[in-house]
This record gives sequence, structure tokens and C-alpha cells, in this order.
Amino acid sequence: MSAELLASRPPESESTLVLTLSNPGARNALHPDMYAAGIVALETAERDTSIRAVVLTGADDFFCAGGNLHRLLENRAKDASVQAQSIDLLAQWIVALRTCTKPVIAAVEGAAAGAGFSLALACDLIVAAEDAKFVMSYARVGLTPDGGGSWFLAQALPRQLATEMLLEAKPIAAERLHALGVVNRLVKPGKARDTALAWADELGRGSPNAFARIKTLVAAAREQPLADHLSDERDHFIASLQHSDALEGIHAFLEKRAPRYR
Repeated sequence: MSAELLASRPPESESTLVLTLSNPGARNALHPDMYAAGIVALETAERDTSIRAVVLTGADDFFCAGGNLHRLLENRAKDASVQAQSIDLLAQWIVALRTCTKPVIAAVEGAAAGAGFSLALACDLIVAAEDAKFVMSYARVGLTPDGGGSWFLAQALPRQLATEMLLEAKPIAAERLHALGVVNRLVKPGKARDTALAWADELGRGSPNAFARIKTLVAAAREQPLADHLSDERDHFIASLQHSDALEGIHAFLEKRAPRYR
């Protein structure tokens, strides 16, 4: 069977789009076909107002082993443009995950290695099994990160710790990443997908307009001077106040009922 990205709408959470990395026998190793499918799936999610959240997970209780070393060896014998095109396509998928206006949750069982780790970091939130492992494994085989792995770690962690993880290329327990604030929730093995779906369903009842604007503000915050960010907050607040979601949310709060966002 070939590597593919499966898209589904589970009956227990129909407002959630579930994207499943599937590459049987290869621990869901990545392939450019997955990247292309991921980009299309997220474009669909943006247009479909019935989709309120996205969950990214792996098949067979394993998240993703990263790049396929056999394919990399084959590409080494080809023109460098072949590998460049593959990495650029992965980058497009990473950007699509980061710019998605809806909450994106990674559900990690087993391990997330190499670009698989990068994919998890590209998501807004991470749910991981207690026994899950994460590893930026590139340096172990003489390679350097792709998929934004070095950028995400440098953003999330002190420089020294990010450098240690990238240079040593050793597995890191989900528990340690949870303590560092990289993983949001730890769960019993086998429960990551169900927990992520329940969380996605909960978030799916929130304001789509507010969530999209909050994601925009958070993405910009690290690069902006405070004065610029305060101006952006003002503009987003005023636009949100004028949006129908705020009218519903305020009325629901005052009437002591759950809001019904469309």
C-alpha cells in the first residue's frame, strides 16, 4: 500500500476534519503525495464552514517516522531540484497548517520523528500519549531539519535547549515536552486521538471569527513591537465587536445560556 493522507469526518465529531498519516509498514513515513493532499484538505477546510477544527494524527497507533530514507537515497542520485521541490511542497503544507483559521490539533501516539515532529509542532495544540517520543533525528544521519523544525523549536524553547535537541538527535519523552510547555495534554496510551477529537469538538463550539483573529494575533506577537501589537489588538477587537459572533456571544452570556455560533 502507498503512502497517503486520509481525510475523514468522524461521526462522534462531525464538525472536525481528521487528517490521518498512513503509510503501512513504514511507520507512516512521509511522501510528497501526503503534502499535496494536506494542502488540498486544508484549503477545503477553509471553505467549508461546517468544519470547525482539524485533527492531525497517524494510523496504527504511530504518528510519523518522518522522511523515508530509502527515497532520500534515491533522490540523492537525481538532480538537486527533485529534493528541493519535495521540501518546498512540505513547506507549503506547514504554512497551510500554520495559517489555517481553525484550531489544528496534533494527536501523537508512538513517536513523531524528523519532519513528523515538525508537523506536530506546526499544529496549534498537541495531545500526546504518555509513552510517546519526539525526536529531531536529522543530525543522526548527517542531515539538517526541514518542515520548520528548527524554527519551531527555537520559537518554543531557550536557544540552548533547542540546539541540544537538534544536535544530539535523541528521543525526548512527551512528559518532558509537556513540562516545557510544548505538549498541551498528556493522556494514556491509545487515547490521544479520542482526546484530540473531544477537544476539537469543544473548540468547535467557539466563535470561528474570534478564533481566527486570536491565531493571527498570536502568530504575529513574537515579531512585533508592543506598540504595533496593541494597535493590531485594537483593530481586531473592534472588528470582532462588529461581527455577529460577538452579538451572539454577549447575548448568550447575559442570558446565561450557551452561545450558538454559525
